Amino acid sequence: MRRPARALLGALSALALLAAGACGGWPGDGPARDLRLMVPNTPGGGYDTTARTAARVMEEAGIASDVQVFNLPGAGGSVGLKRLADERGNGDLALQMGLGVVGAAHAAGSRVTVTETTPIARLVEESGAIVVRNDSPYRTIGALVAAWREDPGSIGVGGGSSAGGPDHLLPMRLAQTVGIDPRKVAYVPYDGGGGELLPALLDGRVDIATSGFGEFLDQIRAGRLRALAVTGERPVGVLPGVPTLKSSGIDLVFDNWRGIVAPPGISDADRRRWVEALTELHDSRQWRAELRRHGWRDVFATGRAFESYLARQDEQIAGLVRRLGQR
Repeated sequence: MRRPARALLGALSALALLAAGACGGWPGDGPARDLRLMVPNTPGGGYDTTARTAARVMEEAGIASDVQVFNLPGAGGSVGLKRLADERGNGDLALQMGLGVVGAAHAAGSRVTVTETTPIARLVEESGAIVVRNDSPYRTIGALVAAWREDPGSIGVGGGSSAGGPDHLLPMRLAQTVGIDPRKVAYVPYDGGGGELLPALLDGRVDIATSGFGEFLDQIRAGRLRALAVTGERPVGVLPGVPTLKSSGIDLVFDNWRGIVAPPGISDADRRRWVEALTELHDSRQWRAELRRHGWRDVFATGRAFESYLARQDEQIAGLVRRLGQR
């Protein structure tokens, strides 16, 4: 009887090892492995910063090992979104995305939208900012708006996203709110706020820039740029003294968010692997420290909560893009 029992135990052990291998080493036998996180814009932008920070924290906290982050820019994120859709069933890959990818897909008339992905997690939310060079004649948001109303086309507005992205939608919404025809706004798109937009603002190719405040934080602290206003409901702690649009008499609140989605058709096990890894990330003290350092708001959501949120965002942004005449 002992020999058959030993054989049975050996077979069960082999099956357990095979099951662990099929699950990519997660959960239960150490850090997740073979995870790849695609960034759909250039290095230095908000998506890039978020993805690389998340990957570093997951490794430091022992949640995942050797997380590969790579950039695939183009069309405001639509190139990366299409690549993700083409990777159907690939449970090791995910896309760092957010409001910009949602809007860019509709503005470009892409056949692929975020509703065709596998939602994993919403991570953070960030206020936008209206920023000028330190030597700009516009010292306040009120002074900028007054000059903008006088001659909308004379003020070059730069943003780190193409039509439909948050950096495009923000000045268009702001123009509408202060009584300017959005069609007269001289908007210049750049691929990534911290990548191409920042040099354009510093070099004087645009007069103002609109993007997430984190894109400009280092340059604001260094005194090269000045934030005229932030666009959230409340002031931003890392930008003391900078007013909100609402406190400046402009009735507009505009926030950007970032999250992670996976290709369509991945297995339930792979979806759980990503969700569990990102849940551990969210719960780590290292991630809480990064939230404070970057001024990000914690809006973590997974499962049906994020899936429903993503569907609502897609519907709302599609309607806004149509109203702005971008389709």
